Amino acid sequence: MSAAIPKTKRNLIEIARQLFAKKGVDGTTMNEIAEASGYGRRTLYTYFKNKKDIYKAVIGSELEKLYASLEDVIRRDLPADDKLMIFTFSRLNVIKEVVTRNGTLRADFFRDIWLVENVRKEFDKKEIHYLESILDDGVKSEIFAVADIPRTAEILHFALKGLEVPVIRGVLNLRLDRQEDREIVYNLIFEGLNKR
Repeated sequence: MSAAIPKTKRNLIEIARQLFAKKGVDGTTMNEIAEASGYGRRTLYTYFKNKKDIYKAVIGSELEKLYASLEDVIRRDLPADDKLMIFTFSRLNVIKEVVTRNGTLRADFFRDIWLVENVRKEFDKKEIHYLESILDDGVKSEIFAVADIPRTAEILHFALKGLEVPVIRGVLNLRLDRQEDREIVYNLIFEGLNKR
């Protein structure tokens, strides 16, 4: 979370996250959050209008973890193709970890996907920007031949988002340490499906 967010608010978000993970969003009341936090209702309502407001803050907090890991990948001094490969696997692994570690919140994540998507809008813009920077580096270093970097980054972003649900549910198990997974992803992203 950003250092600009007051400590009390960060603590309230974390208490709410824990309760949501244990009892679900619907099974948790604002009174329970206030009581568990030790701050009281007045303080809770100082920062959040209602439970939906705090739920959005919890999602935002969890997404911050995802994008902090992506920023770590972006800062690495690697060739663009390696960076894109690590970015792809890291992104999918972290989103799975974030959703899985939140227990009951996992079901709420899928049930209220439109709210989650609404919260993700700004984060999605960041991710597209990260992908643009990787692609731009790859073009400059002559690793990639991409005519439209912004559009390609946007399509890659949505392709990765499309893999989230199967990865989170465990239907698709992609691992960076497994050679065959790296080859499949490499061939799809870098080589395409057609023989040239």
